[in-house]
Order: sequence, then structure tokens, then C-alpha cells
Amino acid sequence: MPNIKSAAKRVRQNKVRRLRNKSVRTRFRNVTKQLLKAIEINEEPEKVNELLRLSYSVLDKAAKKGVIHKRQASRRKSRLTAKVKAYLEARSAGSAQS
Repeated sequence: MPNIKSAAKRVRQNKVRRLRNKSVRTRFRNVTKQLLKAIEINEEPEKVNELLRLSYSVLDKAAKKGVIHKRQASRRKSRLTAKVKAYLEARSAGSAQS
């Protein structure tokens, strides 16, 4: 336990901020998992694109709030986009051959 008043206040502030950041971090992790799961179970392209847009939004908000760095958000979006693009190309190639 801190002895100094300002240190005690910092502890309280950090606790509140940690909880706030945790909820934002949980949100973007869950949305990312939903997107990857949709790709894995061969979901409809419209659903996958909708989840990708949602992922972009959540990641951008997390970066804006300072929960993650803006370059980390950019990197995550880039990787998700590459996975979605590969999925859509494979799906369209599969339907073209049928």
C-alpha cells in the first residue's frame, strides 16, 4: 500500500484505466475470433465482410483510445484483410470450378 497520497491516487486511477482498457481489448479480441471462426466454418462472404468492417471499427477505436498502438491496429487490420481476401478468392475459385 502506498504511503504517499498521490501514489494512492495513481493506484486508484490505474485500476479504473486497467478495467476500461480490458473491456476494449476483450471486445476487439472477440470480434477478431468471430471473423476467423466465420472464415473457418466457410460462412457466407457477406457475413465475413460485415465482420471485417466491424473488426476495422473496433480496432480503430481501440487505437484511438490508446489501448493499442495505431501501428498495431494497422498491422492487425492488414493481416485480417489478407486472410479474408484469401478466403474469398479460394471460395470464388471453388465455385467457378463447380
